[in-house]
Amino acid sequence: MEQFNQLSEISSNERLRKLMIGYYMKAKFSWLTRKKIAWITSGGPVEPLISMGITPIYPENHGAMIGARKMGPELSDAAEDLGYSRDLCSYFRCDVGSAVLKKSPIDIRPKFLGGRAVFGGGLPKPDLLVCCNNICGTVLKWYEVQARFFNVPLIIVDTPYNYDGETTEIIDYVTAQFGEMITQIEKATGKRFSEKEFIRVGELSDEAVNLWNEVLSICENVPAPMTCFDAFMYLAPIVTLRGTQEVVDYYKLLKVELQSLADRKISPVPEEKFRLIWDNLPIWFKMRRLSKTLANYGAVLVADTYTNAWADNDIRVDKPIESMARVYATAYLNRNTETKINNMVNLMNRFKADGFLIHSNRSCKPYSFGQLDIKDEVSRRTGKPALMIEADMCDPRAYSDEQIATRIQAFIETLKERKATA
Repeated sequence: MEQFNQLSEISSNERLRKLMIGYYMKAKFSWLTRKKIAWITSGGPVEPLISMGITPIYPENHGAMIGARKMGPELSDAAEDLGYSRDLCSYFRCDVGSAVLKKSPIDIRPKFLGGRAVFGGGLPKPDLLVCCNNICGTVLKWYEVQARFFNVPLIIVDTPYNYDGETTEIIDYVTAQFGEMITQIEKATGKRFSEKEFIRVGELSDEAVNLWNEVLSICENVPAPMTCFDAFMYLAPIVTLRGTQEVVDYYKLLKVELQSLADRKISPVPEEKFRLIWDNLPIWFKMRRLSKTLANYGAVLVADTYTNAWADNDIRVDKPIESMARVYATAYLNRNTETKINNMVNLMNRFKADGFLIHSNRSCKPYSFGQLDIKDEVSRRTGKPALMIEADMCDPRAYSDEQIATRIQAFIETLKERKATA
């Protein structure tokens, strides 16, 4: 088994870097091209925006960048100084702190063109906000705060929780809202909605999501040609730019390169001993350390619930609005606990996992709710052990290196004993 350096072996990494830089550069220059900017929640319906020539910006994606650059404490402090509780979502606190302090990982030294600043701190100012509550309830208040701060229109799409699974009533309710949403976007931006263009964007979105699913599925190979730490980074385009040709082209290239590595049994971990599943968001500020810690034990995160949440899409040409409503109303975090248990069991079986890690995320209550029940039931159904670690996706003040390292070590010993007696 051969180890590889992804930066040198996978040329699509450079494509990803250019793709994301270009995305933020175009957003920063939007006033020159007169393109409208819409801030949208990560689980929100982006296809209508793209089809109407509006650039979508994701504060959650920006929050992940803030966490990875270890800027979380400073920006969270700024939000907490305004009176927001530390118990609130760290993405929200980082977003508010960035808007107030004008600090950001994409903060480029201001340049002036025609007497106007081209680059400034943080995300470009929105022309409107689009909030869909299929990921959590916090986003409702979060976007209300930012709508007041920027003095722009706020469009809310309400998706009832799927307690009893998908129902006709839920789909009809959300479908009606999407019709209203399109009318509101037209009014707020002066852009006209074209169903033909929407269908074209929907087809590209569907193709990109299918490719993303195929990329993730390559890790069914033993050894896996990448880990979830890589997938967390490769996820960015499917979140921010699905519905565009450039994202389809990127995932086509990534798929080919990863499959080549899998065929040659080249792995980022020199000796793959334990295959693990991850649940919840990444701990962005500790990705490198956790990756090295697990790799030292020969443990590989081969799949996770987070990146797989974007591997499910089906926007139909014959019923574009209704099918879009179904996709967004049944997003992963908007499903009941039994569905999440079944999803985890399926991942365990598909990827031949030896165990799973659960991140009890202080900042994401909806994602972390029910995890003890999920942990116990998945272990019962699969016969595989689990480790729960407590942390936060962006705020290192809720993280302990020593405690996490000790718990991982003990978990690995459990895996070793099970393999020895198998």
